[in-house]
Amino acid sequence: MTIQEASEHYNIPIKILKEYESWGLCDEVKKVMGSWQYDDSDIERLSTIMTLHDIGFTNDEVEKYMRLLVEGVSTEAERMKMLENKRHGTLDEIHFKQRQLDRLDYLRFEMKSHNNNKTKRRISK
Repeated sequence: MTIQEASEHYNIPIKILKEYESWGLCDEVKKVMGSWQYDDSDIERLSTIMTLHDIGFTNDEVEKYMRLLVEGVSTEAERMKMLENKRHGTLDEIHFKQRQLDRLDYLRFEMKSHNNNKTKRRISK
């Protein structure tokens, strides 16, 4: 499958495919008649790359993770550590956003309470 076919079939941006090729991680990618040919293992790796991008890995982190993945089982602990670090960072972001929501809700509550008190005073007059 060519780069264009892989991009269209799997909805992977050409930019990601070219980045993947530039890393030289896939011996299975062959250049045939001037164009790269992707096989199933390449598509599987590309799916992992897309997932890593989707969960917030930077390009450098994706490349490091993929290089470790290609090295095999011996790098599992390091890859797990990368995933755990990303998970902790994501949880920190979620907790920060929750505190922001709590403050926002407090201000909304205060405003509604203030407006309700004004309305009650006008009605009682």
